Amino acid sequence: MSLAAAAPDRRVLDAFIRLCGPRLWRERQAALGQRTLPGSFAGRGAQQRHALELVLGRLHAGKAEITGAERRLLGFARQAVQLAESLPAAPRDRLQACLSAGLSGQGTLIPLFHLLRTAARARAKGFEVSFPGLAEGTPHDLLIRRDGKTATIVCETVSAEEGRAVHRGDWWTLVDAINPALQTWLAAHPGRYLLKVTLPAGLAGPDQLAALQARITALLAEAKRQDEGAAAILKLDPLVLAGAQAGEGPQGLPAQLRAQFGPEAHLAVTTAPGSGSVFALAARAGQENAIAAALCGRLEAAAAARLSAAEPGIVAVFLDDLDRLDWQALRDRLELEGAVRRFLTGPIARRVAAVSCASRFEMFETADAAPEGELRFRNPTHPAARDAALAPALLCVV
Repeated sequence: MSLAAAAPDRRVLDAFIRLCGPRLWRERQAALGQRTLPGSFAGRGAQQRHALELVLGRLHAGKAEITGAERRLLGFARQAVQLAESLPAAPRDRLQACLSAGLSGQGTLIPLFHLLRTAARARAKGFEVSFPGLAEGTPHDLLIRRDGKTATIVCETVSAEEGRAVHRGDWWTLVDAINPALQTWLAAHPGRYLLKVTLPAGLAGPDQLAALQARITALLAEAKRQDEGAAAILKLDPLVLAGAQAGEGPQGLPAQLRAQFGPEAHLAVTTAPGSGSVFALAARAGQENAIAAALCGRLEAAAAARLSAAEPGIVAVFLDDLDRLDWQALRDRLELEGAVRRFLTGPIARRVAAVSCASRFEMFETADAAPEGELRFRNPTHPAARDAALAPALLCVV
């Protein structure tokens, strides 16, 4: 039977939900159902951010077939259940606290599944793995052992939003807020339009969102083509993209806009029902994204607070809230590699034998994933850098 035709294991899902707490699980699924309603730009963002919980919910609701990516996700759920069964009461409570955090507010299951995936990858490389973070409350999460040598691993989850001057969540909230006004304006002004928004200092918080919404609404109401200010520069032009189609795909309007404005732009497209009228928005901050720098900031904090000089330390970073173009740019431009290697030359990195980086593309083994499931950078100055026993966890993979 192919992976695509296999049915999900209901027993694993039932056990995982019992571990989470059935009431918490039901409340979370209901809340996500409200946040991901069709027709909302913010809802699309929530679907991406909370994909793990939503997929598990669909599988538990009776999805008949399961894809390879869903099977891997189900495997992490199974590992969580097996880990819980192996733990005494107090460590199991810590595990359940991790699940509760992931199923509350803006949390996700990614941090816990990143921990489980990191442990599974270490076992596959021939290491014995224990969970002292859960078992004993140590600052580090994992202890790995091979041929008598040990190393500690801390697992960090970093949102790419930390390195964006314009947060995607704020952008989608803004687009949802102005969309009714855009629909009304398009009905009165049929055609194809592009509003370019430059945000010199970025965009953050409800006050800035409300101010920008008011300026866009005023520009449209006053039939202006441009509005310049310290916080934002707005420019409304005809939308001219030869051959651009309304749908998705390489010739679709979103792809054409992305090609024109680059991976860091924030885009949205609104169409008038029953006509060919289109209103596209493209926003950019006044500075480039600093995702790699944000990741290195977390590396510094983890090295200082969660590692010691007693044993070689590894920081396993999961970089979340990325799309395909973000991940490609970080790798192809060597931004991530350059930033991590600079970090490894600093004094705080004396505790760090290696840094690994992965994303959802590696977790689900998509076509955009790094070839060996992660990027890894060894610290050549660390005493354990050339230790043969630890080599499978330390050697560079880029």
